[in-house]
Amino acid sequence: MTIQRQIPKLRDLAPLMQFKKPTISAKKRRLESALTIEDLRRIAKRRTPTAPFDYCDGSAEGEISIMRARQAWRDVEFHPSILHDVADVSTAWDVLGKPVALPFGIAPTGFTRMMQTEGEIAGSTAAAAAGIPFSLSTMATTSIEDIARATVDVRPARNWFQLYLWKERERSMGLLRRAAEAGFDALLVTVDVPVAGARLRDRRNGMSIPPALTPGTVFDALPRPAWWISFLTTEPLAFASLDRWSGTVAELLNTMFDPTVTFKDLAWIRDQWPGKFVVKGVQNLDDAVKLAEFGVDAIILSNHGGRQLDRAPIPFHLLPDVVQEFKGAPTKPELWVDTGILSGADVVAAVALGARFTLVGRAYLYGLMAGGREGVDRTIDILRAEIERTMRLLGVNRLEDLHPGHVTQLERLVPRPRSRH
Repeated sequence: MTIQRQIPKLRDLAPLMQFKKPTISAKKRRLESALTIEDLRRIAKRRTPTAPFDYCDGSAEGEISIMRARQAWRDVEFHPSILHDVADVSTAWDVLGKPVALPFGIAPTGFTRMMQTEGEIAGSTAAAAAGIPFSLSTMATTSIEDIARATVDVRPARNWFQLYLWKERERSMGLLRRAAEAGFDALLVTVDVPVAGARLRDRRNGMSIPPALTPGTVFDALPRPAWWISFLTTEPLAFASLDRWSGTVAELLNTMFDPTVTFKDLAWIRDQWPGKFVVKGVQNLDDAVKLAEFGVDAIILSNHGGRQLDRAPIPFHLLPDVVQEFKGAPTKPELWVDTGILSGADVVAAVALGARFTLVGRAYLYGLMAGGREGVDRTIDILRAEIERTMRLLGVNRLEDLHPGHVTQLERLVPRPRSRH
């Protein structure tokens, strides 16, 4: 049969010729084009000088820990169940006794205004608007009080404070008192930092606080004028909780971190804090058990985003072992996990295997560098949509319906049997 061809009529073409209304805002165009966190990362890299971008993006030594952690999330096999009514899904439940709209929050990050001048204000207000918690770092570049003021009228904001117990104990306790007075409802004590990890990208970049204008940084700035204009025309970068510092990041961390911290110090900190008490940086089963016996409210399985000990355990792989160990215990802490989470599917996998909550750090910072507050909103929107879509495709309506049968962790690195000698 011969196909008959004809010249199309204008009335036939009209329904096909639909032009999208142009978006005037360059920022809005950038962010709308980002469909994944990796898209936001690419935008962030284009717009941010090398030193601050690498501080966010990099990790310790050969960066093996973070690569393995990310691979572990990729090596998830989901097992969906069909023919369920999933028109409505709920991503909300309680964490530390209070509601969250999504099973993730913003992790504590240091030097945040160096990456984009809106810094922690953008993160905290976006988190509050989305109904998720925001964690403020000891190394923050916005004060405890400024975060409280920025979020006081945005839903019932949940602000948490992350503490490094540093050598000057009284100054640490001063931060706790300020956080409690400002209404922060949980303390996250980071315990995997007896010394700073070897973050080689930072050393190679001469990463300093504040960033130094050298021939190299000036050359690096040429394709990124917006970052430098914003940096040079806003309040000088400083630590809101510490004295000003002029030196490298590594030098600062090594003056602060205390290699003598023990469980005795942890008990002392807990006695000073009136709210929920969380320990971040747990990397083996024995320590998780000790902390459960110690009576913490939550344990965060974390290797610090691969930024401390390279070749550290993969937190996501540790999660099922800790869940199994705690099964049947009359009282047990909530289990949270972080490190390498770059999609909502990662969050769903963690919840299915027993995590109550997850924290995202780099994903948040990529959004911040890509577009300030709107970029952080975009990060949250991407993760929310991925969580909801993954739940629907698995055939579940609520987080409570997720269970280990939905997930298989595919093995890539299998331990070699140990020698008896």
